[in-house]
Amino acid sequence: MLVLNRKSSQSIMIGEDIEVVILEVKGDNVKIGVNAPRNVKVFRQELLAEVKAENQRAASQASAEAQASPEAAAMLLKQAFQKPQS
Repeated sequence: MLVLNRKSSQSIMIGEDIEVVILEVKGDNVKIGVNAPRNVKVFRQELLAEVKAENQRAASQASAEAQASPEAAAMLLKQAFQKPQS
């Protein structure tokens, strides 16, 4: 991990097209801005972890339901391989 000290209004560059700017520092809170191309996805780590955990819970529940009922398993497979409707 690279560790850098920055002051308010200073920034760091990631590659040539992603800039992380320190906007404000108040006590333990640091407000940052991220300038990046639209095709670069930027997420807060804790939200990404929460979504991943929810997806795992949903997959486990679907798996349990599929094991309990062969008909449910067939329905889940059918839904998974359906083409999206336009």
